[in-house]
Formats: sequence, C-alpha cells, structure tokens
Amino acid sequence: KSMWVATVHSACVRILRQEATRLGYSNSFSIYDSADSQRLITIVAKELNLDAKRYPARQFQSMISNAKNELLGPQDYLNAASNQFEQVVADVYAVYQQRLIRANAMDFDDLILKTVEVLQRFPEAKARFRSRFRHVLVDEYQDTNHAQYLIIKSLAARFENICVVGDDAQSIYSFRGANIQNILNFQRDYDNVQIFKLEQNYRSTKNIVEAANSVIEKNKTKLDKQVWTENSEGSKVKVKQTVNEVTEGRFVANSIFDNKMNLQL
Repeated sequence: KSMWVATVHSACVRILRQEATRLGYSNSFSIYDSADSQRLITIVAKELNLDAKRYPARQFQSMISNAKNELLGPQDYLNAASNQFEQVVADVYAVYQQRLIRANAMDFDDLILKTVEVLQRFPEAKARFRSRFRHVLVDEYQDTNHAQYLIIKSLAARFENICVVGDDAQSIYSFRGANIQNILNFQRDYDNVQIFKLEQNYRSTKNIVEAANSVIEKNKTKLDKQVWTENSEGSKVKVKQTVNEVTEGRFVANSIFDNKMNLQL
C-alpha cells in the first residue's frame, strides 16, 4: 500500500494535489489534455490577431511544450528569443499561461514543471517527499527529459537507492525533449553504481541483431554492450525507402499479409 506505481506525470499529479496551493492553484486544479491545450492556444492566437495559416496552433503548442520541458517560463522564453517568430511564440505563451492559471488548470507539461518548482522552492516539501521515497525505480530512463531528470534526482537524493532501466540505443524521443545524457551520465550522478547488462535478445533473428549492432556501433557516445541471440539466422534484412508514412504503413501491412499467405500455402 505504501508503494507508488505510476508514470512520471501521474506521480506529479499526486504531489501537486497536495502542494498546488503553494503555487496559487487550488488542489482540485483541472488538467488540460493535448486537445484542450491546442483549443486554448487557438483562442489566444486569434485574440492576438495572428494568421492561423502562418502561425498554426499546433506549432505554438509544440514550442511551448519544449520550453516547459526545459523549465523556461514565458519571460525566460522571451529573454532567450533570437528571432521575430520566437518573440511571437513568447507572446502567445504568456497569454496562454495566464489563461491556464485563471482557469485553475495545468497542461501535461505543467505537471512536470510545477512539481520541479515545488521541490526547488519549498525545502519542507522537498524534505518530506525525499523521506517518503526510500527506493526509486525508473523504467525507460533513456526517454526522460531534463525536467523529469531533476524530479527523479531530487526524490532519490536522500537515500540514493535508485535503479534505472533503459537502453541508450533506443533513445528516439529527442524531438519530444528526451535527453540521452540522463542515462549516459548515470554513473557520474551517483556513487557505487552497479551495471547489469541484459545483452541476450530472445525476440529477433541473428541477422536482425547483427544489423542493429552494426548501426549502433557507429554512435559517437554510447554505453558499451554487445547484443546477441541464440535464435536462427533468419531472412536477410531488407531496406525499403518510401515516400511518406502512409506508403510505409501500406508496405508493412502488405508484407505481413504476403508472408501470412505464403505460410498458409
């Protein structure tokens, strides 16, 4: 009963339901999903007389999300703006954030950002949660961003009983703010680190594993490992370039269908 088993976002919700009043919200704050967020940004952009075709709400949403993942508030973002478009984004960001606060609401990125703010600004809350979590286990650690990293490091700081599971070679979400340095630098962040390499692959054929290894070994920074399998050689790897994601999907679906038909024959 004392365990928390949660995504980072849902864990942050549990923390903020207790601590949100410190930041000017009520503990019953609303949570805006991606669609809610985009609708509000569309309204804000329209009120600022911005052309929807030139300034699509989805692009504003992505850039504001990236800013929050880097712990940049509206004024921070404005100060760092290097061109006219980023200044426009800063204007939208400022009004958007004001509307969220007025509505007693947070978007998904605020859940992380505001939790970092609580842990950094209020020593009593930080000490209480550090005492609460004697052991911390994080899965898919290679997909954590900078803000999530700060939360995890803060919560684990007292006891340093932390275990992370991940694969630097599977870090594919940098476009969403994931920072591969979090897993690469784990040994620097904590003392007496033990590493357990799970190198046997039970799923793929030898040709697939060897092809993956040959690509991964070109990475300039990586954690050394050599994946292997006892499975059969399997078919040779095929490379197919497609025009877009739609034709790629059709190619994959047709390949599965053809293979199924051949097995039946």
